[in-house]
Amino acid sequence: MSARKFTIAAAIVASALSSTALAQDLVVRGERVYTMAGAAIENGVVVIEDGKIVAVGPEASTEVPEGYEQLSARVVTPGLVDAHTVVGLTGYSNQPDEQDFLETSSPIQPELRAIDAYNPDERLVDWVRGFGVTTLHTGHGTGALISGQTMVVKTVGLTVDDAMVERRAMVAGNLGPGALGNGGKAPGTRPKQIAMLREALLKAQAAPEKKDEKPKRDLQAEVMRDVLAKKLPLMITANRAQDIMGALRLKQEFDLDLVIDGAAEAYLLLDELRDAGVAVILHPTMTRQFGDYANASFTTAAALREAGIPFALQSGYEAYVPKTRVVLWEAGFAVGHGLAFEDALRTVTIDAARIIGVGDRVGSLEPGKDGDIAMFDGDPFEYTTHVTGVVIDGVVVSREAN
Repeated sequence: MSARKFTIAAAIVASALSSTALAQDLVVRGERVYTMAGAAIENGVVVIEDGKIVAVGPEASTEVPEGYEQLSARVVTPGLVDAHTVVGLTGYSNQPDEQDFLETSSPIQPELRAIDAYNPDERLVDWVRGFGVTTLHTGHGTGALISGQTMVVKTVGLTVDDAMVERRAMVAGNLGPGALGNGGKAPGTRPKQIAMLREALLKAQAAPEKKDEKPKRDLQAEVMRDVLAKKLPLMITANRAQDIMGALRLKQEFDLDLVIDGAAEAYLLLDELRDAGVAVILHPTMTRQFGDYANASFTTAAALREAGIPFALQSGYEAYVPKTRVVLWEAGFAVGHGLAFEDALRTVTIDAARIIGVGDRVGSLEPGKDGDIAMFDGDPFEYTTHVTGVVIDGVVVSREAN
């Protein structure tokens, strides 16, 4: 892929989203255009003005303004959305000084903000963009009972503010062996994990001591109050069935907006997940099946779709270089294990966008949405296919080299 990876000069990419002033007026043509808002369009066209999509339809019946830059590809899709990653908080070279996605000094730290750690210049951001990923839901990862807050960004920008889509997306939590303390440190068991989470939520419910006195700020309680008020979803990574059920009990007790992450044994709890009305950010299809993922299945994505449970795929986190997977490949592998093509494409476009709360801006090619596009020279899920161009907010941030 590196021989076909194509990027515009670094200075252009870095400043691409500093403002919409650099947005281009574009016409993107595709032999097949997957809008994710209806049936695929043969010989379709997408028109972008000032960073936003203004028209989508068949080339024969869609008005195309004169003087706009013209791009074309065999297949055109919305820019891909990675529903859960730690890219930007972890570094490609695997060095300790660039690993900011997990703070181990305390098991519960919801006050930690992804915005304070995200590095838009991290080479992994550039790497995933080369595979058509234009939007990331990233932030504090697994390994702590509550590790911090997540955010949503575009995969360009000189600063975190340039890349920003949503400053606070979710609060990241973790149940199961991945968040157990060592050496006698709490939490040492699953009951202790649930008890500590309940205690944090109950503390946040408590009223200030006196109404006539300005209460001392408690950053942890402030964030957990936002969770209780459903201003922030609680995303709990839980892979084993018993841990998923623990998360569902918390949802029921506190009436939380809950998202289940990982969900390796979700296929055992399809009725429970559907009845609870939760969304799932499923582990990467090709995740290595050992430890907490020992009972993971290649067919879980297809099972969730058949059960009518909203879900998306993710790149997640890997401890080895290059530190992240690629959602395009994970979705393609799900196609090989029972998930229909367009359903798989939804898991890394519109369904992912909706679950992370930005479906009004990205994930489909519709008038009014951000001009984010991925272009391919063939079937996006075929290993031999290449990304021939990427557009973010109407700016061409990569294109096929001549």
